[in-house]
Amino acid sequence: MSVKVATIVQTIEKIAPKKLAYDWDNVGLLVGNPKGETDKILVSLDVNEQVVDEAIELRAGMIISHHPLIFKPIKNILWDNPMGAVLKKLIQNEISVYAAHTNLDLCRGGVNQALFEKLGLGHGEILKVESIEKLFKFVVFVPMSHVEQVKLSMGNAGAGWIGNYSHCSFGTTGIGSFKPLEGSSPYVGRTGEIEEVEEMRLETIVPEKLLNKVLKAVIKAHPYEEVAYDLYPLANSGEEYGLGLIGIYTNPLSKNEFLKMLKECLQAPVLKIAGSLPEKIEKVGVCGGSGGTIINNAAIKGAQVFVTGDVSYHQAQEAENLGVCVIDAGHGITERLIVPIFASNLDNELQNQKANVEVIVSKVNNEPWTYI
Repeated sequence: MSVKVATIVQTIEKIAPKKLAYDWDNVGLLVGNPKGETDKILVSLDVNEQVVDEAIELRAGMIISHHPLIFKPIKNILWDNPMGAVLKKLIQNEISVYAAHTNLDLCRGGVNQALFEKLGLGHGEILKVESIEKLFKFVVFVPMSHVEQVKLSMGNAGAGWIGNYSHCSFGTTGIGSFKPLEGSSPYVGRTGEIEEVEEMRLETIVPEKLLNKVLKAVIKAHPYEEVAYDLYPLANSGEEYGLGLIGIYTNPLSKNEFLKMLKECLQAPVLKIAGSLPEKIEKVGVCGGSGGTIINNAAIKGAQVFVTGDVSYHQAQEAENLGVCVIDAGHGITERLIVPIFASNLDNELQNQKANVEVIVSKVNNEPWTYI
């Protein structure tokens, strides 16, 4: 049985929340019908005619790419130009296209994490924080008979996670009072009479993204017809999301060891280097794709080396002036690591939902550069 495109979109955005994308970006479902269905998904770095042909051959009803097919406004769709030809094939073959771009850059487990882990770095720290998730204090009033049941439901839904501890909560007992009115069906008490019940005020912390899930779980576990609860926005800092990562090698590498490892890990045919490469390398910053704009962030956080792509002439000069050795390994080369990882994560999420859909990694090489 096929899966609705809308279901796949929801799953993608669980992995890479759409709200993390920059305002200038164009992410989400770019072509297709949310109500459509498919049983095969092709995951690729880009969408071009070769990738579309691959999807047609595989009979895949959806393509998920990192780079958006449609980025700038389209003034016309002409079949005799590359964009028009691609859109024609997609529409004729009813293939949906979804782009997870800067949201996949900034999310946990995204592009930068893939590059960071591939290079064997540890103790990761975000180079440029772009957003911090909001946290809420969730308070619910529960009769003593159902405290453990409701407490467990909150924790299982993701509430009360603090560092390496889960199911954290605090409870205080008191007396709750209420008067069931005509048409109500109270768990305890009689219609028209004020009832007093010993209750516990259960409070815990919930990230914004899990509020609805926690609330639904609590209402399902709670015995009352009408559940009394409060939500308080907190000044506490939640999970951080941002561009680039910096980490360390516990056992520093010589510059020759580092360069050899870097080329092998990334399968990079050439590396462009600006600045002096240290004899011993311990602290390295990374940013998949175009990371030239955060060279200063890497310098501030003490990076000896910064690995990224698409570094301009002036950005390379900036790195030299800041005392950071910047290595431009190529835009696509530093991003393509995410394709099989993202495909695997998506497949796992869909399998957990018992979704009958096959996730396939594209075999098309989208790298535009030839090195001679």
